[in-house]
Amino acid sequence: MKAAAVFSDNMVLQRRRPVRIFGTCGQQQGDITVRIPELHVSARALIKGNKWEAVLPPVEACGSCTLEIISGAVKKRFVNVAIGEVWLAGGQSNMEFELRNELNGQRELSECAGENVRFYYTPKCEMVNEKLTESEKNSCWQLPSAENSKAWSAVGYYFAKELSRRLGVTVGVIGCNWGGTSASAWVPRQALENDSRIRLYIDEYDEAIKGKTDEEMIAEYEEYGSYQWGWEQRRQKLYAERPDVSWAETLEICGENRFPGPPGIMNPMRPCGLYETMISRIAPYTLGGVIYYQGESDDHRPDTYEVLLKALIDQWRSDWKDNELPFLMVQLPMHRYACDPDHKNWPVIRQAQMNVFRTVKNTGIAVALDCGEFDEIHPREKSVVAHRLFLQALSEVYGLAGRDETLPPLFSHAIPEKDGIRLYFTNCTGFEAAGDITGFEVSGADMNFVPAKAEADGNTIFLRADLPAPVTGVRYQWTNFADVILYGKNGLPVPTFKADLI
Repeated sequence: MKAAAVFSDNMVLQRRRPVRIFGTCGQQQGDITVRIPELHVSARALIKGNKWEAVLPPVEACGSCTLEIISGAVKKRFVNVAIGEVWLAGGQSNMEFELRNELNGQRELSECAGENVRFYYTPKCEMVNEKLTESEKNSCWQLPSAENSKAWSAVGYYFAKELSRRLGVTVGVIGCNWGGTSASAWVPRQALENDSRIRLYIDEYDEAIKGKTDEEMIAEYEEYGSYQWGWEQRRQKLYAERPDVSWAETLEICGENRFPGPPGIMNPMRPCGLYETMISRIAPYTLGGVIYYQGESDDHRPDTYEVLLKALIDQWRSDWKDNELPFLMVQLPMHRYACDPDHKNWPVIRQAQMNVFRTVKNTGIAVALDCGEFDEIHPREKSVVAHRLFLQALSEVYGLAGRDETLPPLFSHAIPEKDGIRLYFTNCTGFEAAGDITGFEVSGADMNFVPAKAEADGNTIFLRADLPAPVTGVRYQWTNFADVILYGKNGLPVPTFKADLI
């Protein structure tokens, strides 16, 4: 009888909800009982095949207690268990971005030991194999310290720090993220196959590996890994010597960048791969919610991202056996590489994320338009993004703040007037602008958008210029990168939007 690897000393269990404890066992396993003796709660496990699961009744917060799993004469005992709030930190590299590399990370590391936060990093493995088994044996919940917290998600840490201080309980973060990954990597095959709009992710993969054996795919990926490691060493040496070197020169000097490597069963970027090796290993560990920072690696298919994100939320809620599991997402910020044209694909992703927030229950959106950088996809400053996720948790999960504090003005509708068109917003108590308001565009019957002059007028924005008649559409900051000028009175940036008016 074994508990899943996510259960260890120093773990955090979710308060005020039924708590699922689970693991694996032999086919002839006897009764299994789980209990927290200090809190006088216990539950008998249900055993199905080689898996077992027990559900403890809800309990209040507790700073330190013991979890025991008992089967006959066998007893597994976990100590220094906290009962508080548990959040999953999911996504790709901007969620994965480590605290030691964050703008103020070294200062935080020197001070973090006193924070009431804990962290579990889901082992990152390409396949379910002996390497994953060994990694899980060595994984555990960590207490904050200058050494332990180096590799923690910076966003996850800052979020947990603020939340624990506000709620007065221990906050645990389960890091489950991998840089460069599409949302398609984090769902099972059936989630992609069941919807023709996103099935292309799996169809392309199947076509790419057609006729290849497992051994061939592994050999291909291992050869790529060896090459890419060498390429990365050359790139780092070049950047150290010439920090301003262009991407074109980098490729000329260092050779081809072959990321993300050949499709196959060992490539972590493959559809459904990380669902198998990471998500399925930690679900259904009881959560208070999910914070999610992803979308960059799906910008090649922005028009279907809304469908993909909704499929992921549905799937994770099913896996965690919680149809109302809170899901707070970071809306993509401004970003464009210097060598890239403005494909205007990131605003489509931002709009998709906002649509999910507006249409899917128990979601939140941290508007981070001003948190991006030109020519740098990994901004080092992460505390602002984390704070905006924290604000969303306060209003959308805990009911401790109103949306007037936690959301910027959101576009509602537009009404033509004699000299222009007036835009109305929800959640708006006025605007602040760091200069002339730019970024607004309108279109006429030809569907071609042209810039419009904008003026803040109380809780509305009035657009005037040589406007087409009639105005059929309006959009704001419909670009991958531009300066962010317009904010609500609460200091939050007005997000990208696009709307048809007739």
